[in-house]
Amino acid sequence: MIEFTAWDIARNLLLAARWTLLLSAIAFVGGGIAGIGLLAMRVSPLPWLRRVVVLYVELFQGTPLLMQLFLAFFGLPLVGIDVSPWTAAAVSLTLYTSAYLADIWRGCVEAVPRGQWAAGASLGMGFAQQLRYIVWPQAAKIAIAPTVGFLVQVVKSTALTSIIGFVELTKTGTMITNAVFKPFEVYGMVAVLYFAMCFPLTWYARVLARRQQVAGHR
Repeated sequence: MIEFTAWDIARNLLLAARWTLLLSAIAFVGGGIAGIGLLAMRVSPLPWLRRVVVLYVELFQGTPLLMQLFLAFFGLPLVGIDVSPWTAAAVSLTLYTSAYLADIWRGCVEAVPRGQWAAGASLGMGFAQQLRYIVWPQAAKIAIAPTVGFLVQVVKSTALTSIIGFVELTKTGTMITNAVFKPFEVYGMVAVLYFAMCFPLTWYARVLARRQQVAGHR
């Protein structure tokens, strides 16, 4: 059995947490950019565009993220595309995130009164201008709290990437446990680090939600 002090364990887990945060950031930023495009298609006046996005969202929301990771990592090599655990994890989480963010933001856009669209049309604005200059600025205020809340889910979802060999916080915890045979101590530290990453986001989402409620009652 390898001798690890508590500090050795904590230091290695902290180093691994960097990759959890980096993967979360990539998935959130990439998913957000794709989500904006999907949102524009989802609220488009073109029925076929809306149907494409509905199918996309249903596909990624209706299948487990773990299965999506398996398909990316084990399925793509079957068609001649070799991917690393890092690439498979980043692509899968980005697509997964984009589907949920597009759906969250669609709800926020639909919460804006339809009269706002009509007001933009009366000014001679096209669909894209109405969405960009009138509807989205109002929807963005509503979207902040649920978007921050979903970021917590993204951070926790990175733990599943350990299944395909991506060495993040959970995978590192498992590797250390196999070496030192102290599962309670190691996984206890892993849980504390996840809590430290997620609690500030959860707290901030609640604050934003309360502010939104107060603003709505005025």
